[in-house]
Amino acid sequence: MSSPHDQFPSLSALLREGLGEALAPGAETLLDMMTDDVSFEFPFSVPGGIEIIDGKAALEAYLPKVGELFTIEALTLERAFVSSDGHNGVLEFTSKAYANATGARYDQTYVSVVDLRDGLISRYKDYWNPLVVLSATGGADAVNSVLKGANADA
Repeated sequence: MSSPHDQFPSLSALLREGLGEALAPGAETLLDMMTDDVSFEFPFSVPGGIEIIDGKAALEAYLPKVGELFTIEALTLERAFVSSDGHNGVLEFTSKAYANATGARYDQTYVSVVDLRDGLISRYKDYWNPLVVLSATGGADAVNSVLKGANADA
């Protein structure tokens, strides 16, 4: 199911750096690092935005849409904590990026809480500031029309 092309190599490298040996050694791309039943959660999504992505197939369909919204120039790991059993981790990192449609800066701070099962991420809870997203993109409608497509009003 995983794609040979890594949609976000800088995020894959950051996760490898932050989670270290807790990640399966053969997991190279972002999708390789996920279980088939991964849950991606966005507790502070933009109004009307996507709050949960269930499953690797849904994540694989979602990632190119994020690439339509933003160009990531750099991700910097600020700190990472991994539980002694390797089943949980917390990462704080920043992005330097811009919104493709507006050219506005999208410099964001993230805190991601992850659960791992057999060396793969089974749950990824991504905390970020929706005001930064709204400012860079021009509003929730702009974001949701890209991420949700025809279902933007759903």
